[in-house]
Amino acid sequence: MNGFFAPARRTALHRANPALKLTLFVGLFILTMLTHTIDASFYLACVFLLLLFAASGYPLWKTALLVSGFALAFASASLTMILFGKGSEIWWTFGPIAISKESFYRGLHLGFRSIAFGCQGLLFVLTTTSTGLFYALMQRFKLGPKYAYSFMASIRLLPMTVEELRVRRDALAVRGGGGFTPFGALLRLPERYALPLLAQSIRRAQRTAAAMEVKRFDARSRRTYYYSSPVTAADAAAWLLLAAAAAAAFWLAGTLPVFGLGDMRTGL
Repeated sequence: MNGFFAPARRTALHRANPALKLTLFVGLFILTMLTHTIDASFYLACVFLLLLFAASGYPLWKTALLVSGFALAFASASLTMILFGKGSEIWWTFGPIAISKESFYRGLHLGFRSIAFGCQGLLFVLTTTSTGLFYALMQRFKLGPKYAYSFMASIRLLPMTVEELRVRRDALAVRGGGGFTPFGALLRLPERYALPLLAQSIRRAQRTAAAMEVKRFDARSRRTYYYSSPVTAADAAAWLLLAAAAAAAFWLAGTLPVFGLGDMRTGL
């Protein structure tokens, strides 16, 4: 990662084995998904938000800029349930909108869980490189090289596709490719952009596949790797850090409940 996504410092999560770290975060996703009390989901969101700022290794302003999008996720996840959910204790109604006590707290519960999911996913993305992840999957989980390298090649080809789109747009502008009504220009989009870019992508994919086959990326024999993916003490530190964060969230939910409500699925 470079440019904007270059971390200012490396933490234990950066040094942890990406494949093992992936299993830890999948476990956290499942734990968050199975959390059905609003206090636990609230503290999960708070704890992992703090962990994102502390352990991502990025400056505070960059992390805050990335986290700002979670406000939209919170609103989209909670407002639908708040405005149109069902409940017995109605607080306010207006046409099809009915806000009840049950729908309000269930909407907040969904919003807090969405923030927890977002923080966990962003923490994994910011502390893991795509190349390191695929090398770790090959070495630790025996993912076939032809699949792993295909994914890595497709990621490398994305900037080339974007550059071709820019060149195509500039070429059409220089050659006077306009002259259509807005509706007519919309109808000509597949002809002017989609088909040329698709044909070029197919040719590039064919050349990449031929090169990978020549270099025996589908080989069944044992392979050697330039980038090794060992298991180190950083993996234990990452496990302890994430387990402590989840345990702290549930301990706070039981010790200092903010809402004091029960299971969101059955009642309040």
